[in-house]
Amino acid sequence: QVQLVESGGGLVQPGGSLRLSCAASGSVFSIMGWYRQAPGKQRELVATISSDGSANYADSVKGRFTISRDNARNTANLQMNSLKPEDTAVYYCNFWEARSPFRNYWGQGTQVTVSS
Repeated sequence: QVQLVESGGGLVQPGGSLRLSCAASGSVFSIMGWYRQAPGKQRELVATISSDGSANYADSVKGRFTISRDNARNTANLQMNSLKPEDTAVYYCNFWEARSPFRNYWGQGTQVTVSS
């Protein structure tokens, strides 16, 4: 059974940094990504990384956030620097299986709050 477990959220002041991690078990994964959902808003893509390490970012986080992965440990990380109040949201990891049945999985979500 596939399970994604997130860690690393919390409260940080504007300009600060946080590192999120998502560890998976039970399969192997191709695309790993991070999404976020702020109160009253739709869930939005933050960043994705493919199995070859190619990364894509939302324009709002380019230059501030870095996504990485450890294939041996089935882990994806999101390093968030220069955080802004508008980055406040629940962050979810999302993984696609690399083998049949190619299912998509979500983490449970972790709260990130940027406030002074």
